Amino acid sequence: MKSMEEMIKAAQQAAETIQKQMNETQSKLDSLEVEGSAGGGLVKIRASAKGRVIGVSVDDSLLVPADKGILEDLIAAAFNDARAKADEVAGAELAKAQSGMGLPPGFKLPF
Repeated sequence: MKSMEEMIKAAQQAAETIQKQMNETQSKLDSLEVEGSAGGGLVKIRASAKGRVIGVSVDDSLLVPADKGILEDLIAAAFNDARAKADEVAGAELAKAQSGMGLPPGFKLPF
């Protein structure tokens, strides 16, 4: 049987390994890109899986002052589409990282 000191040391090492894997996953999420679109692709937003907006593309046909409200709505819709895709990619990456840690499915780590 292991001594209490050995068990504590093993727990600390496991916690350090988990923290390292989570940091690596978080870094990876910022490098994964998703694209959200609205208006049949007239407005596109590229974002990282962490939700950082990388770029916005607006089709020239929308650059009419009278259509300003429509353009604003499409930009918001494209951002929300990108955010939903980012959440999906992030969830999949975190699930992969957690499965490698031996944690039970559905276990939520704070981050």
